[in-house]
Amino acid sequence: MANIVMFCILAAVILVSAVICVATKSFMRAATFLLFVLFGVAGIYFLIDYTFLGAAQISVYAGGVTMLYIFAIQLVSKRTLQGLTERLKGGKMVAGALAALVGFAMVMVILLKQKFLTLAIPNEEVPMEQVGNTLMGAGKYQYVLPFEFISVFLLACIIGGIVISRKDK
Repeated sequence: MANIVMFCILAAVILVSAVICVATKSFMRAATFLLFVLFGVAGIYFLIDYTFLGAAQISVYAGGVTMLYIFAIQLVSKRTLQGLTERLKGGKMVAGALAALVGFAMVMVILLKQKFLTLAIPNEEVPMEQVGNTLMGAGKYQYVLPFEFISVFLLACIIGGIVISRKDK
C-alpha cells in the first residue's frame, strides 16, 4: 500500500512539473522543473528497487543534462532572449492538441496490436544482473554503443558552446 501511495505522489510530481516545464516562459524555471521531472523518474526507479538505474538517472540526466541545459542558457546573451516572448494563438493550440491526440492514438493502437500491455507484466522479476548486462553490453540489442555515441555528442556540444562563448567580436 505504501508503494502505491509513493508512486501516486511521484507520478503527480512528474506530471505537474512536466506541464509547468513546458508552459513556463522563463528558461531557468523550465530547467528547474525539468530537474524535478528527472528526480521523480529516479524516485520511481528507486521505488521498484532498480537502484542502478535510479543512480544513473540522477547522475547522468538530472546532473549532466540539466547542467548542460543551464550552461547553454547562460551562454546565450540576454539581448537574444529579450524579444523571445510569443503569444499562443488558438490555431496553434488546436493543432498541438490534435497532434498530441493523434500521437496518443497511434501509441495505443500499436500497444494493443502487439499485445504489449499483456506482455509488459512479467510473472517473474528481471534480475539486476541482466539489466546491467543489457545496458553495458556491446552485443545485439545492448546499449553501450549508443551510450558512447551520446557521450561523444554531448562532449561536442560542450566544446561548441565553449567556442561560441569565447568568440571575439
